Amino acid sequence: MNKGVRSDRRPDRDKLRVWVVHNAYQQRGGEDSVMEAEVSLLKAQGHEVATWVRHNDDVRGMSRASLAAQTLWSTDTTAKVDAFVREFRPDVIHVHNTLPLVSPAVFWAAHRAGVPIVQTLHNFRMMCPQGTFLRDGQVCEDCLGKSVPWPAVVHRCYRESAVQSGAVSAMLVLHRGLGTFQRKVTRFIALNQFCRDKFIEGGLPADRIDIKPNFVTSEAAPVTHSRSGGLYVGRLSVEKGVQTLIDAMQLHPGHGLQIVGTGPLLEDVQRAAGSACVGGLPLAEVMGRLRHAAFLVLPSLWYECFPRVLVEAFSCGVPVIASRLGSLAEVIDDGRTGLLFEPGRADQLAERIRWAQANPDAMAAMGRAAHAEYEAKYSPQHNHDQLVAIYRRAMADVSSEREAHVG
Repeated sequence: MNKGVRSDRRPDRDKLRVWVVHNAYQQRGGEDSVMEAEVSLLKAQGHEVATWVRHNDDVRGMSRASLAAQTLWSTDTTAKVDAFVREFRPDVIHVHNTLPLVSPAVFWAAHRAGVPIVQTLHNFRMMCPQGTFLRDGQVCEDCLGKSVPWPAVVHRCYRESAVQSGAVSAMLVLHRGLGTFQRKVTRFIALNQFCRDKFIEGGLPADRIDIKPNFVTSEAAPVTHSRSGGLYVGRLSVEKGVQTLIDAMQLHPGHGLQIVGTGPLLEDVQRAAGSACVGGLPLAEVMGRLRHAAFLVLPSLWYECFPRVLVEAFSCGVPVIASRLGSLAEVIDDGRTGLLFEPGRADQLAERIRWAQANPDAMAAMGRAAHAEYEAKYSPQHNHDQLVAIYRRAMADVSSEREAHVG
């Protein structure tokens, strides 16, 4: 149990008691950062927050059969929820990731205890076992709307393994059949309208999906002078469009780009980009570079749900050159807060970079507009207010359900 947790109720009912549950990834990513940022935000606003984080490092040494069983239904999770709800008495449980060790059993246990449960949809795994609607570098929706996502198993979409793809697919089939996602989750959080529409298309209840984007805390005003060059910041992997970026850099040798990040394609990128690839950097240094960059490049090939680096760029007054795809085309206003190009088109990306370099005043104006977007939509206070409103809707939903049951 978490140390220092009290079982008494807070006298200040403007503040909530929130239990945050997350299954952390072996390779730290955006979902982990978002979870931690929201926990810090809630605590800073005076809410009482406890966390339970399982880590995928724990799968080491587990048999395939044991891991598959955990993925389908974790008895450890049900026991943890039952005990912690009695001790902490949360107003709401907020789940970020359940795969594989937490499992959807968390939803059943919370529902049985009468606690509202909110699930943030950071990726598309409820519709696509691989989570990204991407296969062989192309958008793939073969499993969308299918009661049994068999194409994922055939194509070994999850971790390039038929066995692991089968385990995730079996989890989806089981919990769709049990009505877990339809009836046991009080409210879902989608990160933008594009993603919300996809989740509805995949069968999630439209009346229980709220929209709340990611946010970042900006600790310094944007630099208004001495900006130059561009940045790519992110995981070096296929879905991020790294090859498109490398091809564009070769088409435009005067690109002035730096690549920040690490991942499975790191060695390939280092060979192709040389000193332009600086590897992974601490967040503080990334933010420092963003404040002096003229633009950020996001050449993703998959339906990005809401990359945190996009908000980081906006907070620093940096316009974004991105693929005209999914949520990126929704969040970036082409010609006002950034520039868009067709996904995978290195020639178009190279042309946008040339234009950005040739028109610094226009890019500076886009940067000011991007920062205004941050202030209006993605600031910590705005995000806090949205998040708490969703929690309170979830609490009202459960209260109404309880009253209807009693009546």
